[in-house]
Amino acid sequence: MIYLKTDEEIELLRENNILVSRTLAEVGRRIAPGVTTKQLDTLAEEFIRSHGAVPAFLGYMGYPASLCISVNDRVVHGIPSDKCVLKEGDIVSVDCGTFLKGFVGDSAYTFAVGEVSDEARQLMEVTKEALYKGTAQAKAGNRVGDISAAVQEYAESFGYGVVRELEGHGCGRKMHEDPGVPNYGARGRGPLLKEGMVICIEPMITMGNKAVVFERDGWTVRTRDGKPAAHYEFAVAVRKGGPDVLTDYSIIEEAIKNE
Repeated sequence: MIYLKTDEEIELLRENNILVSRTLAEVGRRIAPGVTTKQLDTLAEEFIRSHGAVPAFLGYMGYPASLCISVNDRVVHGIPSDKCVLKEGDIVSVDCGTFLKGFVGDSAYTFAVGEVSDEARQLMEVTKEALYKGTAQAKAGNRVGDISAAVQEYAESFGYGVVRELEGHGCGRKMHEDPGVPNYGARGRGPLLKEGMVICIEPMITMGNKAVVFERDGWTVRTRDGKPAAHYEFAVAVRKGGPDVLTDYSIIEEAIKNE
């Protein structure tokens, strides 16, 4: 069932997603060669709790951390570890969630560790632009397939793979609500977008083949061909006049620009 949110509820969702953006900014400031993903996870948990919220991922369906940190060929749901040490040239997807005042925030951003290859930089830029193109379709009267097709068409125009097994989702009092928001599909298909829907749009794009493998830890998803992947995610409220993006990437990008 799809739950439509009131304006007051959307503002609470915005508050959560701004906190997620601020958390990702704090993490982004610390991303550097030699840093472990566990160190980043600890930083995020402390930051979230210091602002009166709790990490929404921690304990969710048994997940053991506050962040999902996925490096290079890991697409999503990478578990932070003391053994995972970032190195120059890595790309790192960081997915973060908060729970505050009865609602959830959920957003992701892919960071470069130092100087990355031109190919990796392009993958990141295209994936983020695919997010923007999908988000532009999140207006009342459109359908989920309009978002999906916009993401797929842009990513595939660069020869990239679009992951099929994972998708975006509704978001509200629970982390995952209806409707599902795939990153591939046909325009004019899928659930009708209505004023008050809040959805997470999250392209997961691979440099090579779209095929993925689910690791034995029960969480980590990696590319089958070992090529890198990028992942960006917005929380978006559907409005009649167009999308109302609840995530604020400017906070993240200002933070990493100054590092």
